[in-house]
Amino acid sequence: MSTSSTTLAELCISIAAKAWQKDGEILATGIGLIPRLAVGLSKLHFNKDLLMTDGEAFLIDQPISLGQKNPISSAEGLMTYSRVFDLLWSGHRHAMVSPTQIDKYAQMNISCIGEYQNPKVQLLGVRGFPGNSICHKNSVFIPNHSKKVFVENEVDMVSSLGFNNNIYKPNVGIVVTNLCVFDFNGNKNSLRLLSIHPGVSLDEIEENTGFEFEIFSESISEIPTKTELKLIRNILDPSGIRENIFGAKK
Repeated sequence: MSTSSTTLAELCISIAAKAWQKDGEILATGIGLIPRLAVGLSKLHFNKDLLMTDGEAFLIDQPISLGQKNPISSAEGLMTYSRVFDLLWSGHRHAMVSPTQIDKYAQMNISCIGEYQNPKVQLLGVRGFPGNSICHKNSVFIPNHSKKVFVENEVDMVSSLGFNNNIYKPNVGIVVTNLCVFDFNGNKNSLRLLSIHPGVSLDEIEENTGFEFEIFSESISEIPTKTELKLIRNILDPSGIRENIFGAKK
């Protein structure tokens, strides 16, 4: 990467944070470490109108540093389940999720691997994915870009709605992986390449994706600015827990 001290985790946080940049006042939910840090960076740097919680029951005006004690010290309001669902059902939420599988239709799976009646691996179950996929926008973070995730055919268990139906078209945002950035804004909502991370080739992306995708751009993904890096390192994650996702490779 052109900034020698920037890690892959920091690059993904910066890119993912831009998912909420133009959302205005909306509930942002980052599920998983990198998405959570991305929400915090977006709140601090890209969209100060974002609503975010402490991950439990409180609205907070400032992100909580990973590992911080007394996490509700910055609480500015109660965010009960009922209030969350009021926002969720009305479309005033944008989540970033990490499915185990995703297919060319943008269908996602977090339930099981293999046949549903006799799965090889039992996962979480569908959880809130079905409702989320028809109620609000969802972006995606994939830490390990491979054909096991971007599957050749349909996902083993459809946990969230894709574009292959005649009833409702989901609102799918960006797809950030450890190799590149996609969206589903290609022809007939096909997967579309937006940028390639430094040091990654197009061949590598194609070899690790189980279906064809469109190429909108082969530009290099934009690395974090000095301001973004300062916020990530000094405010959001001063202990460097983010590097556990990929390791410290630069």
